[in-house]
Amino acid sequence: MNYKIEGTLKKSRKYFIIFGILWLVLAIVLVAPIAHSSFVANNAEGGFNLSQFIDTLINTITTNPLGSIGTIFSEGAIGTYLSCIFWYTVLFLILVIIGMIKMAPKTEYTDIEHGSSDWSEHGEQYRILSNKKGIILAEDNYLPLDKRGNVNVLVVGRIWIW
Repeated sequence: MNYKIEGTLKKSRKYFIIFGILWLVLAIVLVAPIAHSSFVANNAEGGFNLSQFIDTLINTITTNPLGSIGTIFSEGAIGTYLSCIFWYTVLFLILVIIGMIKMAPKTEYTDIEHGSSDWSEHGEQYRILSNKKGIILAEDNYLPLDKRGNVNVLVVGRIWIW
């Protein structure tokens, strides 16, 4: 089970900065206008006014989405903004976790080249092989010619001639 967590973190490490930047941009450009529009629509007479919410949201997003943060602080809608940010963050984290679960390796040997020495740890392949000279098997893995026993090599593959 540990290989799944390690593999997922290894694959998704490069995406963490992108996820953070995406969260920040959407929090400023989308969540702030929604929080401002919700605050304005809730303060309308008769409860929540949906048409006023939609009008304010469209007006805020099209004219000045970055100015909605200043409007939130000037009108005292900080509580609404923090509530919207909380639920946005929860939804964003759920989506990121789902994406990371989809990135998890299916088996312990996912993304390991077949026939490579990546299966061995701490140089244990050098009990049989050499890392200096001999018949090339893989990068830094040679079959020594002075080895006792069978040193026959079967080459599987094809030669490409252009």
